[in-house]
Amino acid sequence: MFLIDMFNKKTIMPDTQTALPGRDAAIPTAETHFVSGRPLKGPYPDDTKSILLGMGCFWGAERLLWNIPGVYVTAVGYAGGLTPNPTYQETTTGLTGHAEVVLVVYDPEKVKLASLLRTFFEEHDPTQGMRQGNDIGTTYRSAIYAYDDEQLAHAKAARTTFQTALKHANHGGRVTTEIGMAGPFYFAEDYHQQYLAKNPSGYCGLRGTGVSCPIGH
Repeated sequence: MFLIDMFNKKTIMPDTQTALPGRDAAIPTAETHFVSGRPLKGPYPDDTKSILLGMGCFWGAERLLWNIPGVYVTAVGYAGGLTPNPTYQETTTGLTGHAEVVLVVYDPEKVKLASLLRTFFEEHDPTQGMRQGNDIGTTYRSAIYAYDDEQLAHAKAARTTFQTALKHANHGGRVTTEIGMAGPFYFAEDYHQQYLAKNPSGYCGLRGTGVSCPIGH
């Protein structure tokens, strides 16, 4: 019974009474991107934009995204929850409310938001709720957190488009991607940043539905 209760708690979002308290200071992280050498926390070029994408385990998601031409820099971290400056160990309890996400800083003249959103919906399974494959818990939920109203509108439209594509493909799944305006983003620990560049044979749980998202072509 105890194990069942622990499993259930990890798939239920905490509230302000049950969330872990966190801390005032940011946890240490890398200064530069392991692959590109660019500053992880900025300053970023004035003509770039940012968006937060949660596709389950952030290791594989970040590698997918940093390889897209037009993406200036990526970083992994935690967003969408309640606990300030959480550690990885705290997020795995399910008591921070945060999702594992990738901060994507991109040049909109070189890669369109629609292209990023198409990659997002095609390269993971956004119909699984509080899990992604064998990774189970609120931290692995599908999520898009936008930094402006235009991004928000495009993300919601893409979600609707992909839901229609799933229906036409007789997939039967319901898109559960959480979409909202970005709140605080907390950088994950140094060893999580660009993890699969440092550990090429490491775990990557990305797996799409096989259904194309007809946007951004």
